[in-house]
Amino acid sequence: MRMNTRNGTYAVKTVVRESTGAGPVDSTFSAPKPVLNSVDVVAIVIGLVIGAGIFKAPAVVAANMSSEWAFIAAWALGGAVSLTGALCYAELASAYPSAGGEYHFLTRAYGTRLAFLFAWSRLAVLQTGSIALLAFVLGDYINAIFPFGSRGAAVYAALTVLALTVLNIAGLRMSAAVQRTATVLMVFGVLVIIVAGLMYPAAAPAPPSAATPGPVPAFGLAMVFVLLTYGGWNESAYVSAELRDVKRNMARALVTALAVITLCYILVNLAFLNVLGLAGMRGSEVVAAEAMRIALGDAGSAVVTVVILLAVLTSINVTILTGARTNYAMARNFPLFGALGEWDGRLNAPVNALVAQGAIVLLLVLVGTLSRSGFETMVHYVAPVFWLFFLLTTISLFVLRRREPTRARPFRVPLYPLTPLVFGAVCAYMLYSSLAYTGFGALLGVAVLAAGAPLLFCRQGRPATRR
Repeated sequence: MRMNTRNGTYAVKTVVRESTGAGPVDSTFSAPKPVLNSVDVVAIVIGLVIGAGIFKAPAVVAANMSSEWAFIAAWALGGAVSLTGALCYAELASAYPSAGGEYHFLTRAYGTRLAFLFAWSRLAVLQTGSIALLAFVLGDYINAIFPFGSRGAAVYAALTVLALTVLNIAGLRMSAAVQRTATVLMVFGVLVIIVAGLMYPAAAPAPPSAATPGPVPAFGLAMVFVLLTYGGWNESAYVSAELRDVKRNMARALVTALAVITLCYILVNLAFLNVLGLAGMRGSEVVAAEAMRIALGDAGSAVVTVVILLAVLTSINVTILTGARTNYAMARNFPLFGALGEWDGRLNAPVNALVAQGAIVLLLVLVGTLSRSGFETMVHYVAPVFWLFFLLTTISLFVLRRREPTRARPFRVPLYPLTPLVFGAVCAYMLYSSLAYTGFGALLGVAVLAAGAPLLFCRQGRPATRR
């Protein structure tokens, strides 16, 4: 490997072994180079996790809680569970840094067949479905401000996907800069909500009569929505090959990001409780907007709208960024998708993978416009596949520790094996819940995953190589 002094990329000559786990490659290509620092990764994780969920899930969680203390405890528990998972991922990412992230971990632990199915699921279900559902949320809000007809939300969703895909094609540095700026603005908006809500006189919550009775309290069901709201921190694994000093900075970045997110979530929900009370939250479908309308008037609703737009925008951007890198890593192993495995050294981006991902998302947006609820359909479509591979990645930590005991592990999971066992149990429960509660959408997602199985017989993949 040598440095190309003209454009700053790494030119890898003839027979090499790339970090994705691919075998020998008889060509010259550009590989990811470390251009991100720990602050960039913290911004990426915060931008991805703090999305529309925190403005939608609290009402459902409140409806399944018997007291305000239990309600807040659920959000604190969600942060703790996410932290256990982040510690597992920090060990994997620091020991096996790769642009392929989970795909690379699964390849090393289980071989190319299972890893291929995961990469297929990322391309056809996980990332593309997540981008589509977030684009629908953004489109709905923009269409409410600037109406564009009955299909306006879909039009705005498609335009957003196109614009952010082009932004990521322009290069990682530009995308990271936009991510940092939007994340700062979003966090500032969340702080406005926290301050306004906590300063509002607690003696004047929403009238109890305005609330409708909730269902019988179900802590487990509430945790499904809490953990959904915390979802996304695992995406940091896909930029591990582009993080400077990954062996030291990955764990630091994940712990810092989740600490900030957990604190924000607890304070935001305390603010909602202070303004509306638990009963008022149970009866609200737009809890954030109602709380800010009471605390700040119509201006409060405008603030919430802007914050939600920023939250969803940053989530879409970073999901596009990380998703394309999985497809790039898959294509380095499987010639069937060879065109996606080209890395543009000048732009420092997997351009073909970004284009292919964008095309699939636009197709899903089109499908969403034909259904009664594009957003809900996409949530159901993604959930069971997501938790299945989350569980398998957690198990891979045990497999790789046993198989490669001499591998350098700059960061080790504290309290091993208890920590990954706890997180694995949570993943198994979430997989069960996503199949039990989501109906047809879940079956559709599983069917698309299964559709990747026949491709295993024509993939002609190179054998995975361990380093």
